Amino acid sequence: MSDFTYESSDQPQQEPNKQDAGKDSLVNKIQQLGQTNVPQMPSDSKIHCLTIVGQIEGHVQLPPQNKTTKYEHVIPQIVAIEQNPNIEGLLVILNTVGGDVEAGLAISEMLASLSKPTVSLVLGGGHSIGVPIAVSCDYSFIAETATMTIHPVRLTGLVIGVPQTFEYLDKMQDRVINFVTKNSTITEEKFKELMLSKGNLTRDIGTNVVGADAVEFGLINQVGGVGEAIKKLNELVEEREDKKAEGKMLQ
Repeated sequence: MSDFTYESSDQPQQEPNKQDAGKDSLVNKIQQLGQTNVPQMPSDSKIHCLTIVGQIEGHVQLPPQNKTTKYEHVIPQIVAIEQNPNIEGLLVILNTVGGDVEAGLAISEMLASLSKPTVSLVLGGGHSIGVPIAVSCDYSFIAETATMTIHPVRLTGLVIGVPQTFEYLDKMQDRVINFVTKNSTITEEKFKELMLSKGNLTRDIGTNVVGADAVEFGLINQVGGVGEAIKKLNELVEEREDKKAEGKMLQ
């Protein structure tokens, strides 16, 4: 005689307690965000927000304790933004120490080539390769207390001490300089002067540019915050829609 017992499939399944599920969700919000209510983006919003924070991770994986923005995550997002008809404008918020030069330039080139209006906002810091990303958008803002560190390109790890290594670094640096000067109003001479300045940074070459100075040098368009950035982006979106309407009328 078998010792196995079978339960009837006709027995009603116990439904999960909705009250307990709600409590679990509330506890998760408190643990993760420190608050019980999280504001949501409006469902009909035409603006997408892309955040670039921490260190920009490229071809080499960084240690797990580093706060990173992975370029393989950002690039598909930018492609999706370009293809999504419901998104009409992109707000890029930066608080980054920089990172991989080629990954940063890749993100910068993609942002610069978007057909939709883009606005960048530097909060805290937009250092190193964060500078090209900040200037890649149609219009750029920087917080009054935010900083941007401009310094020469450098390599980490094993470096072969031959003239070709210097030429490679020099060409990579030229790519950064050309992109920044093309997408902002700063002159090449001024940018190189800031990049190669001595005495401004402890134990390093370069310049730490703060808020209004970045605007004065022509790197950033305006000092401002989130409110100003969203207002400007909405203006650019309206201008684009007006141009589209005019084009249809001419046809």
